[in-house]
Order: sequence, then C-alpha cells, then structure tokens
Amino acid sequence: MQDDTLHDGVIERDPATGHPRPPRREFKARGSFVTRCESCNLPLLNCLCPYRVTATSEARVWLITHPLEHHKPTNTGRLIGDVLPDTEVFTWYRTAPDERLLALLEDRRFAPFVIFPDDQPDYADRVVGMESVTAATEENRTPVFIILDGTWRQARRIFRKSPYLDRLPVLPLATERLTRYRLRKPASAAHLCTAEVATELLRQAGDAQAADVLDDYFDAFNDSYAASRRHSKLEVPTAAMRRLLERARR
Repeated sequence: MQDDTLHDGVIERDPATGHPRPPRREFKARGSFVTRCESCNLPLLNCLCPYRVTATSEARVWLITHPLEHHKPTNTGRLIGDVLPDTEVFTWYRTAPDERLLALLEDRRFAPFVIFPDDQPDYADRVVGMESVTAATEENRTPVFIILDGTWRQARRIFRKSPYLDRLPVLPLATERLTRYRLRKPASAAHLCTAEVATELLRQAGDAQAADVLDDYFDAFNDSYAASRRHSKLEVPTAAMRRLLERARR
C-alpha cells in the first residue's frame, strides 16, 4: 500500500478535512503563478475580501467536491462557504468516502437531497420536487442540498460511483436562469456553476436573503476575476459590490 502523498517532502492533506490525501498527480491551474490573496484566493489586484458578507439560511449546503476542484481558483464552491458558514465540504474519493459525510447522512436532524438532473430513467423513482424540501422543514428537519462540485463529467461520475447516495432523493434544479459565469466556458448557457446552483436552490426554498447575498458575492467574484485576467484593476465597485458593502456596514 502506497504512503500518503508527498510534495517537496511534505505530506499533502485534504483541504476540506485536513486528512492525508491519497496519491495524485500534481495539478497546476492556469494562472497558478499569479500572486493571490491567501484568504479569497483571487489575484491581489482585485481582492474579494472587502465584499465578503455572511448570511443565514434554513437550508444547508453540503458540497461533494472533486479533488481537482480544490486547486482551481475559478471554483465557485468556496463562495458558498464564505457566505454560509454552516456549509460542509467533503472531498470525493471513489474508494474512500468521507466518514463524516456518512455519519451526517444517518443523522435524522437532516433531510438531504442530491441535486442532479432527472434525465435518466433508472433513478426516476427517487426524483422529488421542491415541495419535498418544504415538507422536511415542516417536519422540523433541516433540508440539505448536496451539490456535486466539479465539471459535468466529474459530477456524473460522483453520482454514479457513490453508493451512499443511492438511497437519497434526487432533486433536479428547475430554473430558467442562464449562467452568468464567465471564467469557464459551459457546454450550455443553461449549465449553471456551483454557486449559481446554490443561489437558485436557496431562493426556491425560501431563503431569499441568503440567495441575494450569495448572488451578489458571485457577481463580485465573477467581475473581479475577469478584470484580473485582463490585468485591470476595478477602480469603482460594481452594483453588486456596493450592495455587499452596504450589508457589511449594517
């Protein structure tokens, strides 16, 4: 059995749990040599930290994140945790499911829903609508949106290769929203990034304030990062940034 991954003589640990990581090839994202803020991971030219605002919500978000996503500065899953401190992040390994995640799935305080399209017949019996989220709240259980954080191909692999998800209800996101994410090219404008998915779910579940904060924070991230790619500093805050600054002053 191979030992924990070593990088420059140091054991690499999972960013979400602190556990030693299984062996992997080194990943280097485009822009990996840019000087970044240690807190928000954006280029210092347009640091996102001044616009960070927290919010509360009745529903929770749990991310099952593909290992490579942790190393991509364009990943939007981390934005959810910035806004909603109760967010849980679990790194997906096919042969080593996170023990904390497995324990939480057995906790009757929570009503977890896997967010995934209802486009295949073999799990049609598990597909539910937002009314099931409402019912969970009425039963004094906390609804949990389990979002598979990765590319569409990675998300489908996580969904298919994680037996502990097989017994959970599947909640497809029904929305007419088109993506505003500009940092990666989606296969379709209807394919939302992770933060956008969470925003729409929160809004539909009745957590409108949390959804608004996350949406503004996402826009601030989107604009800040896009400007940094052009080596341009945003001298004037955008409308979303101004709303976040106003919330921060309250």
